[in-house]
Amino acid sequence: MQEFVDNGDSSPTWRDRLVPGDGDMVFADHYPDRGSAISAAETLNVTLRQVFSGRTMDDSLKRSLELKIDKTLQAKQRLQAEESLMLQEAIRRHADDDRPDASSLKIAPESERHRHDLSVQLAAMPYLKVVKVSRVNNRWSHDLLYLGPDDVWSKPYFAGEKAAMIAERAKIANGFNISATAHWGKTKAKIREILLPRANQLLQLASVQRLLADTLERGERVLVSNGIVFWYEGDEIGWLIKEISASQARGGQTIWKEGTILSKNHGRLVVLPYIKESGEHVCGHTKNGPNDGRALPRHPDQYVEIDFSFYDGDLMIGLFGELPYE
Repeated sequence: MQEFVDNGDSSPTWRDRLVPGDGDMVFADHYPDRGSAISAAETLNVTLRQVFSGRTMDDSLKRSLELKIDKTLQAKQRLQAEESLMLQEAIRRHADDDRPDASSLKIAPESERHRHDLSVQLAAMPYLKVVKVSRVNNRWSHDLLYLGPDDVWSKPYFAGEKAAMIAERAKIANGFNISATAHWGKTKAKIREILLPRANQLLQLASVQRLLADTLERGERVLVSNGIVFWYEGDEIGWLIKEISASQARGGQTIWKEGTILSKNHGRLVVLPYIKESGEHVCGHTKNGPNDGRALPRHPDQYVEIDFSFYDGDLMIGLFGELPYE
């Protein structure tokens, strides 16, 4: 686990979290799986916020630090939610794939001891090309196995931090037939493109239509979840699907949830209202991407200022789960 640390006059930074052990020893704050780490982080954040609130310091400095904390946590949480959606979709896309029997797996002799571990992971994600397996009698140390072009799983390679990250990314990337070693930002951008037509299908679901009808009744015309924007364009056109701008999709800004979006054009991207580190509030707007050409402008009489709602990632994952497989 990492922690966000106040560095006095310098900007806060992330560092590996250490916890005390016996005597004067300290250990890295590690967890056996992602779920337990997230649960521990959520509990710890409540305590840390209480401690921070009780600190005596200049009000403007305290507010500035609060904004930086909110920004970095939002960034981490939005990326986490987006990757969770991508993982669920990767698994769903291969729900009907054949699961290899453990005895049928072709494995290098040096990896024979990992046959069972490998088969368990392939039963859950049969598309994997890279797998992280535990070393014998050591759940904190891992090896990687790679699927070769001859469909033989490789000998074990020690998994350092970077290699372990590749194995985690493979759970998403391999599900969309993308290499786990490809540039991660470009990989996720490609997956967003793949998911967008699927997101358009959401508009046909009765549950989504009810959700959007409730949104309109509240006087809101934009609903946002996991980088996908449901946008109401008026009675003649109805609801459309748009995307969040790339910088916000990467989690780089603190969203101003009480702000509004002023749309002066028909751009396909939405920049949500956000808060600068100085505390300045910036209204949202619409635009096109860098290769889309200029967005078709609206007539000044048709400029619209729109309230919006945020829905958490679990909602979007659930909605995607309702869609039939192609």
